[in-house]
Amino acid sequence: MATKKVASRKLGEYTMTLITLNDLSKAISNRIGINMHNARRDAGFVMDIFGFGDRVIDNVLDPEDRQLFYILEEEGMLTTEREETTLYDGREWRTHYWRLRKDVISRYADTDTDGPGNLIEEKQTRHVDDEFDYGTIDENAWGARKFDDDFFN
Repeated sequence: MATKKVASRKLGEYTMTLITLNDLSKAISNRIGINMHNARRDAGFVMDIFGFGDRVIDNVLDPEDRQLFYILEEEGMLTTEREETTLYDGREWRTHYWRLRKDVISRYADTDTDGPGNLIEEKQTRHVDDEFDYGTIDENAWGARKFDDDFFN
């Protein structure tokens, strides 16, 4: 596995890791298993939402756009946070945020693969034998699938 030096910039006591469009595209392609063209489109959308920050408020997303964020959260590239504030009338107000997980994105982008999706475990295809004898299944196992004939009449 080839590794690259992650771009970072020291700001006072903080070190800021930079994630580029190319980094996020590679991470999406490697982890989710889509081609680079589609990964770049999705990465461009995500980068447009985040801008120069690493945190964005959830309210800026449309429900259909949020689906991509859920996928990236499942893969560990995004995470959610919330802040709670007490309003003047005593009610609690919650604000939900999405945060880039730059360390995970960098790791997925650095992984060399032969093609999209090589980081995803291969799904094993199960073949049902055409010769399977359903008569060998215990009668009690079928009980959950039986319907009451009186119900349908």
